[in-house]
Amino acid sequence: MPGYYDIDDILMEDEPISVVFQVTANGVGLLDPGAESNSVEKGAKVDLPFWLAHGLLSHEQAVSINPPPCFTQKTRKEIQADAACVDLRVRCPYFYELGCKIVPLVSDKSIGLFLRYAFTSRYKEVLSKSHSSSTMSVPKFVPLLTKEETRVFESARESMAAFKKWRAGGVRLQKASILGRKRKTMLPDGPSTP
Repeated sequence: MPGYYDIDDILMEDEPISVVFQVTANGVGLLDPGAESNSVEKGAKVDLPFWLAHGLLSHEQAVSINPPPCFTQKTRKEIQADAACVDLRVRCPYFYELGCKIVPLVSDKSIGLFLRYAFTSRYKEVLSKSHSSSTMSVPKFVPLLTKEETRVFESARESMAAFKKWRAGGVRLQKASILGRKRKTMLPDGPSTP
């Protein structure tokens, strides 16, 4: 859950999003590098940080948001071909978080299903590599992972290291002493028969 002081959430909301202005906006010409005046004309395409684009969409309906390039058909086809080999960090380090926030704001509702497919197909690979890699080396595929996948990888690797440490030494689980005694079987009281 994102928090006010969560640096990853702050960085994710700073991701550039392509928007189309639905109204002419005066006094914001600095948002459009190609604008010659201090206003942005209706129909102008501008890249804005997500937090600003979301604010303009939800409060003023001044813009419409286009899906980011990391959710294009090209990326979808690459993930369907071999999800583990796609470098999602280059496309967007906060791929899943941004996708979850974009889904309700854009007309393309298939992004939600795409996010689920991408995460589940990459999740298996992340877990298998985290359990099989040594704690000292970083596998080659780690730079391809998003921030969320990197957290999953590190958590799984720490969990496996703790499990190996537990198996190597320490107290083993033993049967409780009470379980070693034989119990008398009690029959339920019923009507006595002659």
